Amino acid sequence: MASIEFPKPLVLLRLIVGLYLFGLGIAFQIRATIGLAPWDVFGRGLANITGMSFGLATVLASALILLLWIPLKQMPGLGTVFNALLIGPFVDLSLKFVPDAATWGLWGQAGWYILGMSIIALGTGVYIGARLGPGPRDGLMTGSVKKFGKPVWLVRTVLEGGATLIGIALGGPVGLGTLLFVVGIGPMVQVSMRAFGLVDKSGK
Repeated sequence: MASIEFPKPLVLLRLIVGLYLFGLGIAFQIRATIGLAPWDVFGRGLANITGMSFGLATVLASALILLLWIPLKQMPGLGTVFNALLIGPFVDLSLKFVPDAATWGLWGQAGWYILGMSIIALGTGVYIGARLGPGPRDGLMTGSVKKFGKPVWLVRTVLEGGATLIGIALGGPVGLGTLLFVVGIGPMVQVSMRAFGLVDKSGK
């Protein structure tokens, strides 16, 4: 009978630190108050047509995304579970000390939002680099990169843009932050993943 192998403490720590950074970045985006991230636009739209709460719609969206892993032959792991369990609490924790940018003017809010994106990109490279499994949306990205042989920046931009368009069609709200995320997060994540040796120079 095969024994279950638990990750080494440093690997597990890397996973948790990366997920915390991810949650911290989301907190910066929330405090910027200039619009939802693309998958949240999708979640809001899904909530509109189903009558669910936003939280339940987000869970349903994650389940639908996981179904898309099947043709991509993407496998969940401990990181997938930790992603689902920890990012929400990490966002709540970070919101306790991340300042609100609402009174800083549009440029200040945009800068705060972009800083949040940068932290999310860094967290993505850190936690995926633990190689314990990505979260639902990141797994859709990494699986698509492997399946179609396209660079991370392009795949991520297409996925975020697609989520935004579907969200708009379902009645989800869009703001400046949404547009910044669509065009910016892909290149940022590719830089982060390349820095941690997860993709080559081409982003594949």
